Amino acid sequence: MTAQIPKLFLIPSIVLMLLAIGSLAVPDREAEAAREAKGAALAQDPDYVIGIEDILDISVWKNPDLSKIVAVRPDGMISLPLIGDMRAAGLTPIQLRDNINERLKEYQETVVTSVIVQEVRSYRIFVLGEVLSPGTYSLSRKTTVLQAIAMAGGLSQFASNNIILVREGRGGEVEKTRIRFSEIVDEDAKKDKNLVLRPGDTIFVR
Repeated sequence: MTAQIPKLFLIPSIVLMLLAIGSLAVPDREAEAAREAKGAALAQDPDYVIGIEDILDISVWKNPDLSKIVAVRPDGMISLPLIGDMRAAGLTPIQLRDNINERLKEYQETVVTSVIVQEVRSYRIFVLGEVLSPGTYSLSRKTTVLQAIAMAGGLSQFASNNIILVREGRGGEVEKTRIRFSEIVDEDAKKDKNLVLRPGDTIFVR
């Protein structure tokens, strides 16, 4: 005959389990807040290049009808009142602001516009080949080749000294850069090839 556990003893156990689950959820929220803070810092970089899926807050001074929060479409374009479609991907916020001002001058003489990257969603890279955890990684700050390999768990035991960085050029052409692992850990700054990655870069470790 199976012994019955009194309900009185089960209640404290359930409470403890719920408390444990709740305590585990707290670090997740803290980690998410940290990622958002890093993403905000990256977006405030004047050299940040706007990418597909980024959320932009475009404000036209004294003209709320033209102010809008928009997402960069897969074709790299955004749509704004009066202006219509215009390219955003591949530009810095300052470059986009200047382009918007130039287009709006057709309708009013004095134009003061601000472009703020409200949310970074485009900074993704791919790490493939002989690493422990290959896959897609979403970044919230500037990241180098060596840091990306570390994020992917480091090199596997079968990795060679060869790395290929695949990058889409400004004109849409594919650029391939061969890098030796020894070159990204070299103490000589002149030989350093630990490049800062761009959104969409692929690192292939052979």
